[in-house]
Amino acid sequence: MAKGMILAAGQGTRVRPLTNDLPKAMVPILGKPVMEYLIEHLAKYGVDEIMVNVAFHNDRIEQYFGDGHRWGVQIGYSYEGVRAHGDIVPRPLGSAGGMRKIQDFSGFFDETTIVLCGDALIDLDIGAALHEHKSKGAIASVVTLNVPREEVRNYGIVVAGRDGRVESFQEKPEPAEARSTLASTGIYIFEPAALERIPPGQVYDIGSQLFPSLVAEGLPFFAQSRFFNWIDIGRVSDYWSVLQRVLRGDVAQMNMPGREVRPGVWVGINTRIPWDAVDIQGPVYIGSSVCIEPGASIVGPAWVGHGCTLRTGSTVRRSILFEYTRIGAGMCFEDMIVSPEYCVNRFGKTLYQGDETADLRWGDARG
Repeated sequence: MAKGMILAAGQGTRVRPLTNDLPKAMVPILGKPVMEYLIEHLAKYGVDEIMVNVAFHNDRIEQYFGDGHRWGVQIGYSYEGVRAHGDIVPRPLGSAGGMRKIQDFSGFFDETTIVLCGDALIDLDIGAALHEHKSKGAIASVVTLNVPREEVRNYGIVVAGRDGRVESFQEKPEPAEARSTLASTGIYIFEPAALERIPPGQVYDIGSQLFPSLVAEGLPFFAQSRFFNWIDIGRVSDYWSVLQRVLRGDVAQMNMPGREVRPGVWVGINTRIPWDAVDIQGPVYIGSSVCIEPGASIVGPAWVGHGCTLRTGSTVRRSILFEYTRIGAGMCFEDMIVSPEYCVNRFGKTLYQGDETADLRWGDARG
């Protein structure tokens, strides 16, 4: 079929504080890392040899996924970093530079390779995309989505001819200046010859450097315009919105864990919930070992991770609680992402534990 590459070496600065101690690819959706959905999707289409480039918090990815046998695939890792003052520190090589490093090491990319960014949920028909790529004799393909013209300023825009051959790119143009409405999704298909155009041993980017060079050389480089779900988690606001959509059931094949104890309310094991003394309005997931005290309320869409505690009179409304979060008595958290160390609203404004300006009380349920 093809080989796979997942780009997971980025620092995820736009999703902080979620990525303070977690790679972006490990940010959870319904209790599973984003990257796990990608691996499952690749495996579904027979892509069973997958390389992952890593850098920041690489151990979190490598320890979770291991060699990939749980998903019926083989996973390998390529660490991007240097030794500085006696320590090993992350230093990503860019999306293309990371692939060139792997190729120079072993020649792994010896057949068609599909490349995915590790921070997006997709349901792309990979088989159809690979077929189109090969039928056109492409050296490289970029999968695009047609977006409303007023939204082009949020994306890298691909300009292609009638036959799909890529002519140029525009990086987040204003709507009046956009020559196309085809947005790059960060999904690419390469033949080995394309990787030979990447200079070795340096930082090099696929979108801003490799692709323009392919166009300049007049090589067979095509855009594919496809209709599929592409849910990018580029910012904290995206993450909050994605969770709301998933919890509402708007995203196909995303199944809620736990047991549905009443319509729209799923619960894990070993919970302490006085059902007659609390107000819970779905869709809501309540993880294992959660304690909800009398008088507390949850209004969905909401996710309450395992080990959380909601004190008497507290309210959680359209929010996500990471594991072991304690919500103080009488507190109301609305449209927020909350962990034991911080809380961040849907627009990215963050408060940390101990912040004297915070009116909200929350903490670690383990202490």
